[in-house]
Amino acid sequence: MTEKHICGECGGHRLVPFAGESLPLRGAEAVTGLSGMRCADCGEIVLDAESQERFAQAGNALVLARRDEQQRELARIRRKLRLTQHQAAQLTGGGHNAFGRYERGEARPLPAVMNLFKILDAHPELLHEIQK
Repeated sequence: MTEKHICGECGGHRLVPFAGESLPLRGAEAVTGLSGMRCADCGEIVLDAESQERFAQAGNALVLARRDEQQRELARIRRKLRLTQHQAAQLTGGGHNAFGRYERGEARPLPAVMNLFKILDAHPELLHEIQK
């Protein structure tokens, strides 16, 4: 193999082509029909340009879908608790427009905010404990 075929992970020189393989996306279906090179020493893969683009697009679509889901979930729970966006923002220590931005997808809530609202979704009776 030529110098350009050195594994970036282990420095090995035994890169072999592969085609038609599937790679999983965390929490989603695998992206199929991918091609590239695989290091025979450590298993590291380098996708070709077309496969890399398709894999990146699938990952981006997954991120956007999860953000949309998170926005809807936050709005649903807030309404279930009968809180205004302003009250929800006060509850979590955010600015007065924070929940509007979360629900419109203009800002991402901190994981602590999502966790709090998931707990309150399962145990709405705890809301009065936090509002004291």
